[in-house]
Amino acid sequence: MIGDIRNIVILTGAGVSAESGLATFRGPDGLWEGHRVEDVCTSEALARDVELVHRFYDERRAKLIEVTPNAAHEALAALDRAWGGELLIVTQNVDDLHERAGAKRLIHMHGELKSALCAACGKAVAWPGPLPPASVCDGCSRPSLRPDIVFFGEMPYEMERIDAALRDADLFVSIGTSGAVYPAAGFVQTARHVGARTLELNLDPSAGSFYFEESRMGPASKLVPDLVQELLG
Repeated sequence: MIGDIRNIVILTGAGVSAESGLATFRGPDGLWEGHRVEDVCTSEALARDVELVHRFYDERRAKLIEVTPNAAHEALAALDRAWGGELLIVTQNVDDLHERAGAKRLIHMHGELKSALCAACGKAVAWPGPLPPASVCDGCSRPSLRPDIVFFGEMPYEMERIDAALRDADLFVSIGTSGAVYPAAGFVQTARHVGARTLELNLDPSAGSFYFEESRMGPASKLVPDLVQELLG
């Protein structure tokens, strides 16, 4: 599987952070931390009940204090430090565990809990604490700050950069994802189209497992360190 590889793109999903104690995006009951996703992750939900949406993300942000990076995060950060070729870690997660482990070559395609976005001017700003509704943007002075989360129906961040990395990749690895949320679920097809090797690491086969050349099943905290050791020799 490893062979002559220089450029790597790694996609991580909720399964990577689950072992640190963070709930996956949709649990077995279809809810995210007790809420319907439609009630906390759409622009319509924000307009309908701004207090609920802000409170929900305040609680998720506060939860980060209670958790730490696990062996999967640490292994990817070690790969980031040591890999001499191109590397891009694209995460669907909105937590900061990759950064806290030390990863630098990283994109949060679905936004970040510890960031606020101005709905009026589009400026994003670091925001580690509670974000009350109508918080004022220091860029345009409007009371328009909202959680910097990519809601359903909105375009994920840095898609052009991600697509360019996928088209130059020799290896694409998907870790802890459902394979059901687009556009991330389509990354494997882009990688295969350009001839990259494709590998899935997951607890169970994802919805797109049949697209991958190889699937390894098990906990991310075991599979990811093993893969990194394999890559680094």
